[in-house]
Amino acid sequence: MEKLDPKTDGASADIVGQNIEKLEQFFPEIFSEGKIDLDILRETMGEYVDDRQERYSFNWNGKSRARLIAQTPSTGTLRPCPEESINWITTKNIFIEGDNLEVLKLLQKSYHKKIKMIYIDPPYNTGKEFIYPDKFQDNLETYLRYTGQKDEEGLKLSPNTETSGRFHTNWLNMMLPRLNLARNLLRDDGVIFISIDDNEVSNLRKLCDEIFGEENFLGLFVINSSPSAIDYGHIAKVHDYAVFYAKNIDETVSYQLPEEDKEFKYSDEIGPFNLYPLYNGNVAFNPKTRPNLYYPFYLNPENKITNDFFEISLEEKEGWIKVYPVVSRKDGIQRVWRWSKKKAINELNQEIVGYKTDSGEFRIVQKTRHTGKVIRSLFNDKEVSSRRGTAEVEGLFGSKVFSFPKPTGLIKRFIKAGTSTEDIVLDFFAGSAPTAHAVLDLNQEDYANRKFILVQLPESCEGGYEASKSEYQTIAEIAKERIRKVIKKIDAKQRKKAKDMEGNLFVNTEKAPKLDLGFKVFKLDSSNIKPWDADFDNLKDTLFNAVENIKPDRSESDVLYELLLKYGLDLAVPIEERKIDGKTVCVIGEGALIVCLANKINLEVVEGIAALKDELKPEVMRVVFKDSGFKDDVVKTNAVQILRQADIDDVKSL
Repeated sequence: MEKLDPKTDGASADIVGQNIEKLEQFFPEIFSEGKIDLDILRETMGEYVDDRQERYSFNWNGKSRARLIAQTPSTGTLRPCPEESINWITTKNIFIEGDNLEVLKLLQKSYHKKIKMIYIDPPYNTGKEFIYPDKFQDNLETYLRYTGQKDEEGLKLSPNTETSGRFHTNWLNMMLPRLNLARNLLRDDGVIFISIDDNEVSNLRKLCDEIFGEENFLGLFVINSSPSAIDYGHIAKVHDYAVFYAKNIDETVSYQLPEEDKEFKYSDEIGPFNLYPLYNGNVAFNPKTRPNLYYPFYLNPENKITNDFFEISLEEKEGWIKVYPVVSRKDGIQRVWRWSKKKAINELNQEIVGYKTDSGEFRIVQKTRHTGKVIRSLFNDKEVSSRRGTAEVEGLFGSKVFSFPKPTGLIKRFIKAGTSTEDIVLDFFAGSAPTAHAVLDLNQEDYANRKFILVQLPESCEGGYEASKSEYQTIAEIAKERIRKVIKKIDAKQRKKAKDMEGNLFVNTEKAPKLDLGFKVFKLDSSNIKPWDADFDNLKDTLFNAVENIKPDRSESDVLYELLLKYGLDLAVPIEERKIDGKTVCVIGEGALIVCLANKINLEVVEGIAALKDELKPEVMRVVFKDSGFKDDVVKTNAVQILRQADIDDVKSL
């Protein structure tokens, strides 16, 4: 039976290894004896390689090491805390207490390309906010010392002042690895919103251009965050910013904000709609910058699919008219389409159709069914002010426990534009958890089932926060309590609504999904598995301790969730406990993973696990035991053979 290797199976995703595999898949010729030949790589890239000493680039001290930090796997884990959670078994919302750099690494396998939207409100680098301690090689060790989980003197986060000599450098080195890891988690159609002020907005734009691609920049929001202006001497500042990027603009999906009393001119079997041009109105997008978005549609002028619209195709046909995006009359720039061919082909003559204008020109248009408008770049209303955010927290807690949290009205606006009803929203600078508040509120308003994943460092409330005068010791504690209070408030409102509607025969409650009013709490910690570290001066005790390699202060639940991370399974995946011959067997993801960490496992237990393959019929079933958990070596040896006979080949032990 193969054992899980703490150095490989025990670490988070190997990002460098994944990148090398991709290169080897597409460019096998650049590899020689397992290494990359840079000269051949340059030849392969041809004219796209710029080897001049003077060229446009964005660089700073420590950039290479910051990129390396993102690629270094984490050996930590996330320990479940059901006692701090609400509706632990059923909820799919997640709150993680820990250093977001390490947590993002741990989420790489389980949430790769699963997040539809990211919103973060990182430190603005004003000289007063904290910069995370990434100067140590082992960031998990740094975190454990910072949180007092190590015997050594605890670390403190210090403000990044302009007198430090590396004011912008420190901030960029903090942000780069986190954004690199975050991009991996976004779906191909995903988006990210980042709040920022004018201290680092220019550097953030350059950093995001590098990580997400300049072509994926969607816009810059200007937000009236301070209606009562802050006087800086030469200017009274009233606004902040938020940058808006896509993961892949060819695949990106965004949504319109609701607008009341919208009138529709057309209708089909799906419902009412209006028309929206398919070409991209952004002057930065043209056939040179986006050649993949410049291609012809073919329109049949003799065949109308309805009274108003003509049949179209992406294949050239005799007698059909070739239709390209328009040339702007204002600036003479040739436009490109908003959709790639790959995206357009699935919606031909359904959501995109041919249309003839009043002037006799043929155009390709999209049916737009939203009763709303595209999100605007200027937010100038009271709903987005920092004062509103402060009032929301004060209303929940009865006192000002957190300074200047983002208002839920702002984050709701981003969520409406960036997500649909079943999507996941990630915020890894959670603060007082306004993102969770916004998701829960919005789900209640539009009967959706969005999920959130929040990450927050257990940063001390000392040093300026009102919470330091109250019962809350860390910002993470404030965040968790805020989520609890929001859930309690929504639950009371839902119960009152249900009572008011009781007996009303005209109310259809079946269409509205049950709200997910819960969240799971996890905390970052070192692995539950003791690494093999031979002490040759005391080898007898070392060998004895190695027999039981799960740390004595860790529970089966701790180990179970570490296995979910290592196998790339969702932290909210369904877990069913079964009893087989008196032993607890955990069935995860309807049989994708079976875990039995019991002691004195006999063949009856193994045969019962083998029978689950026929019962559950998963595509792949993986089984994990505790190495010391078998009754004897005979059972351990026969277990592998019994499971193989049931077509279960992936069997490992801890």
